[in-house]
Amino acid sequence: MKFYANDLQTKDRYKLLSGSVVPRPISWVSTVDRDGEANLAPFSFFNVASREPAMLSLSIGPGVGDRNGTTKDTLENIRNTEQFVVNVVPATLANAMYTTSLNVATDVDEFEEAGLTKEASDKVKAPRVKESPISMECQLEQIIQLGTDYLVIGRVLVFHIAESVYTPDYKINLDALNPLGRLAGTYALGGELFSLPDDTLSERIAKRK
Repeated sequence: MKFYANDLQTKDRYKLLSGSVVPRPISWVSTVDRDGEANLAPFSFFNVASREPAMLSLSIGPGVGDRNGTTKDTLENIRNTEQFVVNVVPATLANAMYTTSLNVATDVDEFEEAGLTKEASDKVKAPRVKESPISMECQLEQIIQLGTDYLVIGRVLVFHIAESVYTPDYKINLDALNPLGRLAGTYALGGELFSLPDDTLSERIAKRK
């Protein structure tokens, strides 16, 4: 089958994109507004943007549902404070992450709603998620509008890595982290880890069908 992108409705293009670009990591972004009130929300259009200097990128679209077409609090807070924290979501925090994805009033504390703990950051005003094993404090580098969405690029200032997922030589124990991934409208656990080349891979895949 073949689809010309310009002939599709936005919702249909989104379905093809979110179902094809998988699995996607989830950035659990904590920010504060001008009054210092905290906000926490997940975004799965997220990746590394640069190694030197270390930068992360996330794409933030307009509000949906009851807040259709509005600017999301996360984007507004990043614009105003030029700071944010990216927290990694392990599988154990999946339900808490989901709670923070729901549309709530601006004055609702997502940390409290999800039963999470605010942990003070070192370099930025936004708090970290204490329960997250990995948090990265970021300073805004730039915001680029791309169609209806905004590409946010942040420079990493501080890495917070829990001892439970850290291994020597600055590596992460992925089995211990067990990161949550996004697959279209569903989610995926870290799953089986393996290295390549692997002569038994085809056989193992066939057994799983």
